[in-house]
Amino acid sequence: MQLKDRVAVITGASKGIGKAIAKTLAQQGCNVALNGRNKEDLKAAEKEISQLGVKVLTVAGDVRNSKDVEAMARATERELGPATILVNNAGIGQFSEVAQMSDEHFRSILETNLFGVFYCCRAFLPGMIQKEQGHIINIASLAGKNPFVGGSAYCASKAGLISFAECLMLEVRHHNIKVTTICPGSVQTDFGSGEMNKRNWALTSEDCATAVLDVLTTSQGSLISMVDLRPLKPPKR
Repeated sequence: MQLKDRVAVITGASKGIGKAIAKTLAQQGCNVALNGRNKEDLKAAEKEISQLGVKVLTVAGDVRNSKDVEAMARATERELGPATILVNNAGIGQFSEVAQMSDEHFRSILETNLFGVFYCCRAFLPGMIQKEQGHIINIASLAGKNPFVGGSAYCASKAGLISFAECLMLEVRHHNIKVTTICPGSVQTDFGSGEMNKRNWALTSEDCATAVLDVLTTSQGSLISMVDLRPLKPPKR
């Protein structure tokens, strides 16, 4: 599948996995819309990716706010054209045992990691359905399949995302729209407490970006609906 001149929207694109995905797609000739909450980080990412010779649009906004998402969809259509690639990458991780967890902790994780994906899919799907072309890629986590102590909110959000994406895939596949969920294991980013950056055996943001590129470039008649992406040599238990 050729990616040159296609329009890709990446949420959580100001740094980490999202920025690596945006850069990788731009290297393939995609024009990209970058979403995030930090305007300064977004502008820095825009400056770097623009050097690759593609159109870059930055849209600051919070995926937890459906109005922000709808505004992002309108801006993308107006400035870049119809989006046929949507990468739902925005996510947060806060970890606490249930007895000590606040309402805000639980709500913010579900609203970002699950509701945000719903808002983005709902905003961009009509255009994809009209064009009979599209690929939605959701960055979930192996935590959605492998629960751990302190991860109840995060694991629930990613498990919900996996199920949501599977249902969506069944809904839209006959509109020539693909839905793929990528579930990385440990990734070296400042996600959560930043502890992941100390794990030199873990995946990199670029590993995740390569996985996105791989699924986008499969043949038109095939669909990879789920990818489990693991570090090759984690510590032995």
